[in-house]
Amino acid sequence: METGEGWSVLGRRKSNGTYPPPAEDGDPGSPYHRLGQRMQDITGDGGVLKEVIHAGTGEEMPPDASILVKFSGYLEHMDRPFDTNCSKRKLRLMKVGEDITLQGMVIGLLSMKRGELARFLFKPNYAFGMAGCPPLIPPRATVLFEIELLDFLDTAESDEFFELTPEQQKRFPLQKVLKVAETEREFGNYLFRREHFMDARERYKRASSVLHQVTAKENEQTKVDSAKLLVLLNLSITYLKLENPARALTYGQRALELDQKNAKALFRCGQACLSLAEYEKARDFLVRAQKEQPFNHDINNELKKLASCYKEYKDKEKDMCSKMFSSLSVGEELKSPSLQEKGADA
Repeated sequence: METGEGWSVLGRRKSNGTYPPPAEDGDPGSPYHRLGQRMQDITGDGGVLKEVIHAGTGEEMPPDASILVKFSGYLEHMDRPFDTNCSKRKLRLMKVGEDITLQGMVIGLLSMKRGELARFLFKPNYAFGMAGCPPLIPPRATVLFEIELLDFLDTAESDEFFELTPEQQKRFPLQKVLKVAETEREFGNYLFRREHFMDARERYKRASSVLHQVTAKENEQTKVDSAKLLVLLNLSITYLKLENPARALTYGQRALELDQKNAKALFRCGQACLSLAEYEKARDFLVRAQKEQPFNHDINNELKKLASCYKEYKDKEKDMCSKMFSSLSVGEELKSPSLQEKGADA
């Protein structure tokens, strides 16, 4: 919100730190009334008014979506929000209708597109009602929300699938099953990009479990295998991020069972073996990956890293052996009698 000293675009705060009671609906002196004059009525009864600050792109958000959203809620004559998530370092995905239940906010979000920033006025019937929510929200309060819809995932079909019994899931059409798996994988990708690796792993595992239940016809198996391959590759890199190279290697090898020349799978296996200090195996996987993609920057860098690690390992091994034999030699010398001692004995 743009604010000046002692003022906000919503009105002036009283000097004693309290706020005036809400203005009567339609009061021309109310800052919210003046603001509402230039806003769009999206409910038809004046209950939810909207002003687009920055337009979004693509389709409007679907119902029951999982969303990434920033929001701040203000009372009239109030400089600071009574509720906001903008101060959080990492935002979490929220479910419309579950995590977000304020009626006006749900209606407002459903009118928005990806990347849109908008300002809304919610009248009491679409906000906290005639009673308000004491002591924070006074009775009959009209509230203003600034909302930025950063991203959303249409998870309705996926949610519907997981509510079915195992028997019902088996009767689900293949194309819909593949769509569910893809949604779960996209959800995992979203979490992975935000470095929520544990949560990403669980989404990838859900996608994997869905695909392993599928009994496909021969002409459809290629589609299923392609979907499985992507999930296995995702699981492999996620376990690398979770510093569990053994599991990363397991999923990388499962991916190679589907496509033995897949450069990404070979690369992930090479990375895992390098982390496990299995240098010969790492070299084998990485050389095979390089054969498939000779100019891949990541593969070539990993081979250089392998060479450096292997040299360091051999140097340490050589140094250890040298120290071991040196201590053995000193020990033997201490045990052997000197020439003088031999003479005295004689």
